[in-house]
Amino acid sequence: MAGLELELAGIKMKNPVMVASGTFGYGEEASKFVELDKLGAIVTKTITLEPREGNPPPRIVETASGMLNSIGLQNKGIKDFIENRLPFLAKYKTPVIANIAGDSAKEYAELAKMLNKESAVKGIEINISCPNVVKGGMFFCFDPKATAELVRLVRKQTSLPIIVKLSPNITDIAAIAKEAEAAGADAISLINTLLGMAIDTKTRNSRLGSPTGGLSGPAIKPVAVRMVWQAAQAVKIPIIGCGGIMTGKDALEFFLAGASAIQVGTANFVDTQAPIRITEEIKNYLAENKIGCYKELIGKALLT
Repeated sequence: MAGLELELAGIKMKNPVMVASGTFGYGEEASKFVELDKLGAIVTKTITLEPREGNPPPRIVETASGMLNSIGLQNKGIKDFIENRLPFLAKYKTPVIANIAGDSAKEYAELAKMLNKESAVKGIEINISCPNVVKGGMFFCFDPKATAELVRLVRKQTSLPIIVKLSPNITDIAAIAKEAEAAGADAISLINTLLGMAIDTKTRNSRLGSPTGGLSGPAIKPVAVRMVWQAAQAVKIPIIGCGGIMTGKDALEFFLAGASAIQVGTANFVDTQAPIRITEEIKNYLAENKIGCYKELIGKALLT
């Protein structure tokens, strides 16, 4: 589409609307409802070295203006992804970005090394909202030094663009963003889900199978926009905004705050056509306001 093309961290995309990890599976099921080649990029469900069963059910709870999820990164592992999932995605022109997670920096590095050999993978998104078992369970996203170490190790194992997905569950998003950039990240995506909880007043137990879950949806958008703006002041690498984007207007807010692209997540559960509709709404806004390219909006919020 005219005015929507971009190259983000070396990844050529027809538009800046991506689908977020964990909300679109590996594309095959969604392809029954969405034309995959109309998407800017597909970010896969998180992949780990070995299969994971995930957390006990129930795993999803609806909340006011959003949802809590506690999936637990269930997946069949990197071998299954390469052998059984990637061949389907390779049929399409839309770039595939593999989201990865591990219990140690070495696991992330091994995943990156394996994916580096796959021509169908155009980039790697690192999910750093995982506990580092080597450091006693401290989450990578909480520690700027752990984030930097992780990115450096992954950088050594791949020539693919590296996108680091940051967590909002910290006090200084700019500090983490700077460390990721300095360590070799090519782009940053933010935000991941906010830590939340829902309690059943009858049973007094968690409404999820685990005590806490990740909050997503429109409820978190103001936090996400604020953090994108803060990160944009701190780094020079591109930022991918995500968190509660339901409409083209929502996407425009992220662009104005400093995002070069956006990811649609929870909206996919509400409207299977959300990414396509949002792309059209952005295009219509540009035409109505006689703006030649959406990039003219990036970071142009009039904030004092």
